Parts: sequence; C-alpha cells; structure tokens
Amino acid sequence: MDSQKEALQRIISTLANKNDEIQNFIDTLNQTLKGVQENSSNILTELDEEFDSLYSILDEVKESMINSIKQEQARKLQELQSQLSQCNNALENSEELLEFATRSLDIKEAEEFSKAARQIKDRVTMASAFRLSLKPKVSDNMTHLMVDFSQERQMLQTLKFLPVPKAPEIDPIECLVADNSVTVAWKMPEEDNKIDHFMLEYRKTNFDGLPRVKDERCWETIDNIKGTEYTLSGLKFDSKYMNFRVRACNKAVAGEYSDPVTLETKALNFSLDNSSSHLNLKVEDTCVEWDPTGGKGQENKIKGKENKGRSGTPSPKRTSVGSRPPAVRGSRDRFTGESYTVLGDTAIESGQHYWEVKAQKDCKSYSVGVAYKTLGKFDQLGKTNTSWCIHVNNWLQNTFAAKHNNKVKALDITVPERIGVFCDFDGGQLSFYDANSKQLLYSFKTKFTQPVLPGFMVWCGGLSLSTGMQVPSAVRTLQKSENGMTGSASSLNIVTQ
Repeated sequence: MDSQKEALQRIISTLANKNDEIQNFIDTLNQTLKGVQENSSNILTELDEEFDSLYSILDEVKESMINSIKQEQARKLQELQSQLSQCNNALENSEELLEFATRSLDIKEAEEFSKAARQIKDRVTMASAFRLSLKPKVSDNMTHLMVDFSQERQMLQTLKFLPVPKAPEIDPIECLVADNSVTVAWKMPEEDNKIDHFMLEYRKTNFDGLPRVKDERCWETIDNIKGTEYTLSGLKFDSKYMNFRVRACNKAVAGEYSDPVTLETKALNFSLDNSSSHLNLKVEDTCVEWDPTGGKGQENKIKGKENKGRSGTPSPKRTSVGSRPPAVRGSRDRFTGESYTVLGDTAIESGQHYWEVKAQKDCKSYSVGVAYKTLGKFDQLGKTNTSWCIHVNNWLQNTFAAKHNNKVKALDITVPERIGVFCDFDGGQLSFYDANSKQLLYSFKTKFTQPVLPGFMVWCGGLSLSTGMQVPSAVRTLQKSENGMTGSASSLNIVTQ
C-alpha cells in the first residue's frame, strides 16, 4: 500500500511538472502569437508610412515637372504673341503704304507726282515690314520636357523587403587594450551599402573564452557608430576580461551579432583594509578620511601606557589594544599611536602594477607608498626598512620628500594634483609620477623579499584612490631611462632583507 502510494505520488509529481512545462509552453506560444500580431501591425504601419512618403515624393516631382512645362509654355507663347503683334502692325502699315502708292499712280501733275513718289520712297525705307524676321523666334517643339520613367518603373517594380545585414567579424589582431582604453575593430564579410550604423555591446567578466550565461553582467550598448571601430576610454579594469560583440543595422532592421571576442583587461584592483586601519581614519572602499573623534579615549589610554616618554617614531613594541574589534584579514593589529595608516587589502607578489592617489585640497599631511605585511602597528610609513613612500606635509611648513628606513630625500618638485604609483615587484622598483603629465617624481630601487601592500597615511584630510588601472604607456616608455638612474636617489635605494 505504502509503496503504491509513493509510486502514485511520483506519478502525480511528474504529471504536475509536465503540466507546468506545458503551461509555460502555452504561455510562450500565446506571447509569441501576441508578438507576431503586434509586430505585423507595426510593420504594416511602417510600410504604409514608407509608401505614403514615396507617394509624397512622386507628387512633389510631378508638381515640379508640371511647373517646368507650364513655364516653358508661357515663355514660348509670350515670344510668339509678341512676334505676331509686330507682324500684324507691320502688315497694316504696309497695306496702307501700298494703297497710297496705288493712288499716286493716278496723279497727273509732274511736280505733285514727284513729291508723292519721294514720300513713298522714304516710307518704304523706314517701313517695319522690311526689318521683320520672318522666322518664328521659338519652335513648337516641347520634346525637351518629355520624360521616360522606364528605369524608375523597373526599379519600383523590384521593391522588396530590406535584407537583414550579415554579422560583422571582429578582428582581434586589430583590437587594442592600453591605458585603460579598449579599441574594438571589425569588418563586414561582404560589402553592404545599405548599412546605416553599428551597435557595439560589451560586458566585464572574470571568465576567459566565450561569454557565459550564468553569473554574467548585463551587456552595455553603444549605438549609432558610423565607422568600423570604436574606442572605449576611461575604463576601470575591475575584471580580468571583457566580452565584445557588434552587429550592423540598416534603416529598418538590426542584423545578427558577431561572434563574441574576449579581450584581457587585467589590472590591480584593491580596496582599503578597514580591519587594520587606524581608529582615527574613516575608511570606505577606496577613500580614507581623517576622523579626529575615532577611538579618542582608547588612543589616549594607549599613549599613556605604551608610548610614555617616546619621541619621534612610536615604539614598535606590539601590545594588544583594549577592546578593539578583531581584525578580519590576516589577524593583524590595527595601526595605532601616531601611525595614522591604512593598507590595501590585496598583496602584490609579482608583476608590474599601477594606481593613482588624489589628496583633498585641505589635507595637512599624507604619505603614499608600499609596505610589507610585517609593518608594525606603531610604525609610520618610510620610517622602517619594511616600507617606502613619498610624504607631503602642508602643516606649518610645506615639504615634499621620499622616505625609507627613516632616511629622507627632499624633493624639489611641485606636488602634483594626482600621484601615480608604479610598482615593479620582480624588477625591484617603486616609482612615483605626476599622474597627469607622467613626469617622474622619485624612484626607489630595491629587492622586494616579501609581498608588499599599498600603504597610505593621512592626517587632517583625506585621500581617494583609483585602482583597476593598467600601467600607462607613457610610464612603460620611461622605464629604460628610469632604470639607469643613479646619484641622489641611491641614498634611499637599500636592499631590504
């Protein structure tokens, strides 16, 4: 009995699932039927509009041609009427003169006859009849305004539905990824003069190869591209790859998408590690601001117990901090004392990487650089052999300097609005640039023996970061000359074990 019930239950479940599938399919069919009706109605409306537009053009052309014929007719009629009037006047004068001459033949007196003969001669000489052109000024021929619409009629008879454009072909060799920009180039498999524009779609992904349906971002669209290439600029490369596809559009319809192409857009992405930041720092993703109220009581307790009598650099002695929240990443302690520091949450273990930093205008003091994970919670950037940075001080006096292992190198350079940081882990190089002009500010040469983390110090102000950036082309071209630097920088270029 129980087994039969279970079997029946399975059958009921199967039937219910099948019913759901059929119902879903019915809904799909109904939706498709509705779509066919709506789309057909739209197409018919568009067809009427196109033919009405064509009729309107034909009416305009017809009206223009009728006007041309009427103008030509009026011109010729005016010329002929004028010529006819002149001829009638000449004929009337000539007949009057002929009648006078005939009467003069009957004059008997010689003197009177001679006088009449002279008058007739003078009038004949001046008569308009002898100056008239007896050829029509215009002909009655109107054949120059005849029309032959045989070609147009044939063309109209060949009217048909606009063909759907074929799918373009993206050429990966012609595509370029550089300076956080991507240039996508494509071509048509065959010439199509009906194409009006192209549509480019792209989306970011962490999957190599063809796009996947699951866990993929939505496509973003760029429409009305007139050429066969397009450059996306100012991108943040926060994914390893980007998918691209393109389709051609004519006046009526869009064609099929091209085969998607995946281009690598790998770059260093990191946020600020809030779990280890100083309590006087307010950290949010890629922004950090000085907060004088954060952990104030706790900081006073620490200063009284741990740092009594110290000067300059806080003691690196590690002591647990009261009731602070536990660290989330790597169980490291929060920075404390006068080490107003926060590190990035992603370690650099190899390769070349680049990011940029912008300080608030009223920021009194800040440092930008890298440090080993072992940087002590009391340690300040640049005052240990495990950290490298450039430091900007706008408090009391303005200074700009490079720091490492508690050694300082003053920089006689204007502090830029944005600072670019280039880290070549394998090549042992840390360089700082004016992010706008790409002018080199300072370069450390060392040998990194441990993974490094981006590091930031802020006092009275704030910093904002730009990550997900490729190493700029201008920075890459400077590396050869930069690698040959010697002289004043050598005092800080210490190999750290």
